[in-house]
Formats: sequence, C-alpha cells, structure tokens
Amino acid sequence: MSERKRVLTGDRPTGKLHLGHYVGSLQNRVKLQDEYDCYFLIADLHMLTTRPTREDIEEMRENIREMVLDYLAVGIDPNKSTIYLQSAVHAVYEMNLFFEMLVTLPRLTRLPSLKEMARAAHIDEDALPFGLVGYPVLQAADILLPRAHLVPVGKDNEAHVEITREIARRFNSLYGEVFPIPEVMLSEVPTLVGIDGKAKMSKSLGNAIFLSDDPKTVEKKVRQMYTDPKRIHAHIPGTVEGNPVFIYHDIFNPNKDEVEDLKQRYRTGRVGDVEVKEKLARALNTFLDPIRERRAQFAKERGLVEEILYLGTLKVRQIGEETVEAMKKAMGLRGIWRNIERKARERMGR
Repeated sequence: MSERKRVLTGDRPTGKLHLGHYVGSLQNRVKLQDEYDCYFLIADLHMLTTRPTREDIEEMRENIREMVLDYLAVGIDPNKSTIYLQSAVHAVYEMNLFFEMLVTLPRLTRLPSLKEMARAAHIDEDALPFGLVGYPVLQAADILLPRAHLVPVGKDNEAHVEITREIARRFNSLYGEVFPIPEVMLSEVPTLVGIDGKAKMSKSLGNAIFLSDDPKTVEKKVRQMYTDPKRIHAHIPGTVEGNPVFIYHDIFNPNKDEVEDLKQRYRTGRVGDVEVKEKLARALNTFLDPIRERRAQFAKERGLVEEILYLGTLKVRQIGEETVEAMKKAMGLRGIWRNIERKARERMGR
C-alpha cells in the first residue's frame, strides 16, 4: 500500500452521469487524485439490491461503459486513480460477510435513507430484500477494502459512512487495529436540485441535465426549469433565493457580474425568465463543451474503457486479498485453517 492516504468512492451503474453527480462528487475526485491514492468503484453489486433481474444486469453492461466515459471526460485520470468493477473483486464478498456480524438489524433499519431507497425502487416496506437493508454493510466493505481514509460523498450518504466508521471501530476493538476510521468529505454543493425544483437531480425522476447532453438538449431542459411560480409576468418582482435557475447560475456561470445583474433585475421585475434561462443555458453549454469534446474522443478509442477497468480491478483484487488476510490473521481464523491443514498433511504423509 502507498504511503499516501487513500480515498474510496463510486457510483451505481444506472447510466450516464449528470450535473448533480458532478457537483456532489466528481469535481472533488478530480482534485483529490493529485493528493491521494484514489479508488473509484463501479458499484454493480449495489445495483442488485433493487434491480436483480437478468435484464437489469444486461443493461448494466452499457451503463458501465457510459459511466467510465463520463469519469474520463470530467478529468479523472486512470494513471492517477484506480477505476474498478466491484463484483469482480472477490474479497468484498468475504468482508461483507464478516461485517454483517458486527452491526445490528435495528441500527440498519434506522437509516433515514432506507425508506427513500425502497420507495424509489417501488418496494413495500414489508418486502424489503435483505440485501437492501444491508446496503450500508456492503458499502462498508467497499470503503474498508482499500483501507480508505477519506470518503467523498453527497449529504444523503453521510449516514451510511457513519455505519462504516462504527464497523471499523467495532472490528478494531474486537481483533486489533486493522482499519483506519474513514472520514467523510462533503462537496461544497452536497446536493443539486433537479430542473423540476422539487427534488435532487435524478435520472429516475427525469429532472436531470446529463454531462453528455448536447447543446440543444441542454437549452430545451433549461427552458423547462422551475422558477418562481408567483411570477406570471416579467414585470412582477421575483424571488431569487431557492430559485433553481439562480442556484445553477451561482454554480455554473463564471460571469458573476452578469449573475448579480440578473438577480437585481429579477427582484425588481425588470427581466423575464426567458433571458435568465437563455443566459443559464449558454453558461451550462460553455461549461459542458470541453467535457463533451473529451468524452467523444475517449469513446472513439476501442477497448479503452475495458482496459482501464481490467487493470484497475486486478490491482484492487490484490489489495483486497491483502486486507482479507490481515482480517483473518487478526481474528484468528487463519490459524484455525492452518492447524487443520498441518495435521491433515501430517496424517496423509505429505
């Protein structure tokens, strides 16, 4: 393991990534890869907690490719960071099993996000799959496999990382110091409201602007954005605070003088939503243009995504084997097997 501190985070392969992913995590990853050993997993096992069918798994194949292309397009460098496929790292299965013994069911069911995840997957509370309840335990295995020190996540995943911290402390208390206690790193914009103004940006809610959307699509989505519902005419003073259009302006429009001018005129009823949205669409497309260009270039390189995932997964497999070996040694499990093996070989004359 490197002397630099390690970072672990990742995404479920639900499809292409959007602006919410960028402000919630991706921009942090790009910055962190120059200072830390970064591990970014494609969390396909987590997909099975809510989408376990063969059709879902087949759909993941293309989603994985699209996700890695988005990683590369925003500036994640496979020469600096390790991108890997979760399900191909066998150690995560063993670690998940060990960690299940260190956390209680009531602790998991108290997670505020559990019911939200169930609703999003259209699962009744009385029919929750065991894997969905245990989602944070598998997440703990992901984080602790490379013995990560830092976990960049959105606000909605902060409680999950706290369970990882509890599991790491419990393991260390029972068996000895094996794991660092990971810290959470929240982005400056932990969540980004969707264009509907009702919920955070999400593919499933249809309120997302994707990093790969073409300029015309971006313009169309911006025109549909929710603004001040009380402002039925341009001359009526409008509310800027909490207005999704201005939230996006503040994040993505680098022309702060223009943004302040729009805010002042909006508050006094001297600018219409059309102008505000046109300037936002222009700012968003200026932001997305280089990302789209890089993505198109990477997409032309046949086998590039597969090579990156293959090499990254081989590396993490080795790290996972080392972590599981350290766990078993600390727990005393390794000694049990070695004693059995030694006596059996003695009896068999080997």
